[in-house]
Amino acid sequence: MRPSPALLFALACLAGCGESASYDLLIRGGTLIDGSGAPRRVADVGVRGDRIVAIGDLADGVAARTIEVEGMIVAPGFVDLHTHLDPLLRLPSAESHVRQGVTTALGAPDGGGPLPLGDYLDEAEALGLGMNVAFLVGHNSVRRAVMGLENRAPTAGELDEMRGWVARSMGEGAFGISTGLKYLPGAFSELDEVVALSRVAADSGGFYTSHLREEGIGRTPGLSLIDGVGEALEIGRRAEIPIVLTHHKVVGQPLWGAAATTLAMVDSARAAGTDAMIDQYPYTATYTGISILVPAWAQADGPDAFAERFEDAQLRDSILADIEWAIINDRGGNDLSRVQFARVSWDPTLEGRTLRDWAEREGLDPTPAVGAQLVVEAMRRGGASAIYHALDEADVEAIMSHPFTAIASDGRLTQPGSGHPHPRWYGTFPRVLGRYVRDEGVLELEEAVRKMTRLPASRIGLPDRGRLEEGAFADIVVFDPQTVRDRATFQDPHQYPEGIPWVIVNGAVTVDDGRFDDVRPGRVLRRGR
Repeated sequence: MRPSPALLFALACLAGCGESASYDLLIRGGTLIDGSGAPRRVADVGVRGDRIVAIGDLADGVAARTIEVEGMIVAPGFVDLHTHLDPLLRLPSAESHVRQGVTTALGAPDGGGPLPLGDYLDEAEALGLGMNVAFLVGHNSVRRAVMGLENRAPTAGELDEMRGWVARSMGEGAFGISTGLKYLPGAFSELDEVVALSRVAADSGGFYTSHLREEGIGRTPGLSLIDGVGEALEIGRRAEIPIVLTHHKVVGQPLWGAAATTLAMVDSARAAGTDAMIDQYPYTATYTGISILVPAWAQADGPDAFAERFEDAQLRDSILADIEWAIINDRGGNDLSRVQFARVSWDPTLEGRTLRDWAEREGLDPTPAVGAQLVVEAMRRGGASAIYHALDEADVEAIMSHPFTAIASDGRLTQPGSGHPHPRWYGTFPRVLGRYVRDEGVLELEEAVRKMTRLPASRIGLPDRGRLEEGAFADIVVFDPQTVRDRATFQDPHQYPEGIPWVIVNGAVTVDDGRFDDVRPGRVLRRGR
């Protein structure tokens, strides 16, 4: 059983903390918001080693280093419940996240992530990390390892093999299971399969996060965002597992306003006993591969099979009609200007430009039908990633205001000059603090901090992170509530935020008066260890 923060603090005091008011780091004069939602208060914070050992009036304390932060907010380091950590072994310092105030990030969302997980975690640990990282086990990764991209239900033996992968990953430190039921090969799975694998994660004390099977009105009659939410809640009920509707949103103008319904569904499920919550990024645009516009059935068995289907005249017409439908009704927003290329390996000049720009460059009329042809061309060249401007601000604010919505970036680790990313990769957390707290008043500051710290940390199962209290790990962010803001934009995304002068990870200063210091004090977190 893991010792509580209070017990660890008491043990530290036996070693002498009560006899000497000396600290490795003293953060003096700030206004504390502890992550619980409680009102702010002025207090000092004393750190020894990797722990917070004192909070209060520490005017008589002495420290190896003192940071004066009068007029600033001192909060727990932010905990990102949805992070694409794919580049971690290449970008272990995680500067784009740490500069936002993120001290802990959960990876392998949307059904993806590394296998075998244990080997990957060992490799990451050996590198040293700029922030703490935790991981889920991805259903899509598991299904692909066992079944490839086959569009069918698993055999009994294959299901057992997938259960084995989930159990192994949970034993190696995964905190739960993620699904990407909109993506391949998860789109080919049925409810019973997902429930069976989720029960394995539940047996180890894990939780479930879901990129829903549908986030808009849906290509298939009877399958929409409402059905996708209902499926996730049913998985939580049947598998008896806590769930997260991850990067929750309403895609496509035909369904704008449906957040009121989905939030009511979450409330009803919670009242009935399902431990359901949400995470969300604060933008009106999504980001994913261009293949999201292509029907899943057409992509079964991989790129060569897709090319063969497109050579069949009847199937070609069906594929193009499906893509045109998605451009009009779903992420395409019925306007080729709403599809903005982010990473295009075969033509970097398109990065930051739109599907409309591409059509006009080729001398084509920018209609949905032409857009569909260009999407197929992009697929033939190896695919691309894109930003889709297809959400409504009213839905964003409604979801953000729900008491069980955590703020999460859905960002990928990046560095200046690498492609044309979604600005959430640099700006999620300061954007909430600046725009939605200070400027728009959608959230009170204490509530926003709770949604960035204790709420996500509690879902992951990290009782000694995401909070400012004696005995907790010294993951701390200091920000100026008057100046904090995101600077990354859809036109110019590679910009670090402002107003976050200090970030401390496990007691080590990693952002020092606005300067990033690559000291790598982060840790690989493993469930139960």
